Amino acid sequence: MTRMLDVSEDVRAEIGDEEAERLLSGDGAPGSYDCTSCRTPGDSRSERTSTVLFVGGETAVLAFAHAGCVPSQVVAVAEEQLRGAVASITATDGEPEARPEAPAPTPPTPPAVLAPDPVAEAPRQAVLGVTCGLVLCGDDLKAALVVEPTGPVTRPGSAGMGDDFLPLLIEQGFLPVLDVDRPPATVPGWSVLLVSGRLHAVMQPGRGGEGATAWWQAHQPLQVTDGWRQVAVASREVLVFAAPVGSVGRQPREDLLRDALELAASRGLLVGSTMPLTGA
Repeated sequence: MTRMLDVSEDVRAEIGDEEAERLLSGDGAPGSYDCTSCRTPGDSRSERTSTVLFVGGETAVLAFAHAGCVPSQVVAVAEEQLRGAVASITATDGEPEARPEAPAPTPPTPPAVLAPDPVAEAPRQAVLGVTCGLVLCGDDLKAALVVEPTGPVTRPGSAGMGDDFLPLLIEQGFLPVLDVDRPPATVPGWSVLLVSGRLHAVMQPGRGGEGATAWWQAHQPLQVTDGWRQVAVASREVLVFAAPVGSVGRQPREDLLRDALELAASRGLLVGSTMPLTGA
């Protein structure tokens, strides 16, 4: 059965005309799918569907999205991120997404994880820095947090010299951000804790039926602006973006912060989640 697929010229150039025509004819294309942007169900047999090709250094993954969410495009992603995200961005007919259980880089207070020092070749602390800002998503102003470590974050128990910050988050359900104009999908069990107008923590699900634990916790509760608090409380949600060290940086203005987020997203260096706000 013919599929209502959009295959852009860039995607066609990557996969070839033969594969593109095979997809359009319905051979190899899914009927139902989970949109790689909004994560809600879609059906290429009855609604326009975009083909989105994630390309790493050696790996390429073809995913599908509502045409109204994102256009058909090629998205460059770091190889290690793509390998970690394969289970999240390739949903097949009738099969639930695989969400591998792997530890997130949960920091103590002050928030930190061990990271290798490429100069001294000895462990040092990579602190998770958090920036609060208001980000325009379409026509709506959203309260956002941007989490960026001060150094590379390695997988617990690893002796490698790479940066596993985004792969660890992707394994927890965070998804690559393709378009900052669209709020990222929700990751179940995660939330942002605000108490008496101060930011206390980003909470993650506990293990083995235990209660939620702090993934990031402020050494001292952080005062947020009245505008940020009002938007967050009114919507009862916060957009949480995460990027590797040096990808976004500390920006003095919110318009510059958004520009930095867009640049990180275009480079395949941004993941995110929309989290419910707890407290006020």
